[in-house]
Amino acid sequence: MTRIARRRILGGVAAGLLATSLGAAVSGTATAAPVGACTISTLPYPTGTYRAEANAVDPTGRFVAGAALRVSDNGNQNLLLVWDRNRLTTIESSLVTDVIDVNAGGVVVGNGWVDGIGQPWRYRDGRVEQLPVVPSAGIFVTAINKAGDIVGHGSDVATGENFALRWPAARPGTVEVLDAPAGAAAQGITANGTIVGNAGEWGSWSAWVRRPNGRIDALGAPGARTAVVVAAAGHWAVGQVDLGGTSLPYVRWDLRDGSYTAVDGQLGWVTDVNNNGVVVGGDRVARGATSRVLPGGDGAAIGARSISDTGTIVGFRNDDRVTPVRWTGC
Repeated sequence: MTRIARRRILGGVAAGLLATSLGAAVSGTATAAPVGACTISTLPYPTGTYRAEANAVDPTGRFVAGAALRVSDNGNQNLLLVWDRNRLTTIESSLVTDVIDVNAGGVVVGNGWVDGIGQPWRYRDGRVEQLPVVPSAGIFVTAINKAGDIVGHGSDVATGENFALRWPAARPGTVEVLDAPAGAAAQGITANGTIVGNAGEWGSWSAWVRRPNGRIDALGAPGARTAVVVAAAGHWAVGQVDLGGTSLPYVRWDLRDGSYTAVDGQLGWVTDVNNNGVVVGGDRVARGATSRVLPGGDGAAIGARSISDTGTIVGFRNDDRVTPVRWTGC
C-alpha cells in the first residue's frame, strides 16, 4: 500500500494544512473493525545505520518493506529492508532511494535515480532489478497489487506533462502508457486492477478512477474546486478536496459509486487506506468518522505510513534516531 512517491503530487499542500470534517457527508460508512489493545513495537534493523524506517506493509500483514541509510568513510549506503513476519533481510543497492510498496508475494517496488533521471525498481527473488521505462524526464512507481501489476507515472521530456503508466504482470518486461485524462499520474491500484490517480496542472488537480474495463470516472465532491487521491484498496480510496474554505478536508471515497464521507479532521494528513476503509496518517488511525492517536509519540515524533487489511500499521518513530515500528491492535 503506499507510500512516498505516490504523494509527490500532493507536494507540500497536504502536509501544511489542517484538515477539517465536511459539513455534510455523503453515502456509506467504512467498516469498523474490532479494536483491541493498541501497541507499538520496534522492528529489527541493521546495526550502524543512521536511520531506518518501515514504508509499506502488504495486505496480509506478513511482509513489511522499508529503507535504511548507513554512513561510512566510503560514503552513504542505501539499504532495502524486507521483513517476513519478524525476520529481516537486508539488501544493499545504490538504486534504492525510495521504498514505495510491497504485495502479498513479498515483491517490493520503489524509486531511484540513474544519471539524474528517475528510475523505478522491483525487488523479487532476492535481487533488485530496474523496471522497463519509456522516454521520459523521470519515471516513478506508486503502487503494486496482489497480481504484481505496478502503476506509476512519467513526464513528457518536452512539455513536462505527466502520463500514467502500468507494468502488467501478465506481460513481463513491458510498460504501457495508460488511457487516462491529460496530465495523469496513477497513484494506486487495487486487487482487481482498478486504478486511481490525479490529473491536471499544479494547483488545479482532479482525481479519477479507471475501472478494469477501461472506463474512467471522476472522483470529487459537490462544489469541490480540486480533488487529489492518495491511495486505494478494495473499493475505497482516500484523498483531499478543496471546497473553497480555509482548509482542505480529507475524504474517503467509495469507488463503487463515487460517493464520499469525511475523514476525521484531527488527521493532519492521510497516507493509506485498507480494504476495510480504515485510514492512517501522521500519528492517527481513523475508522468511520472518528480516529485515535497511535501510541509511541510521547517525547518522540511518529508517523504511520501503511496499513494492512488485518490492521497492522507500519511507519517510523523519531526519538533522536529514526527507527522502524509496527502497531497492532489499533
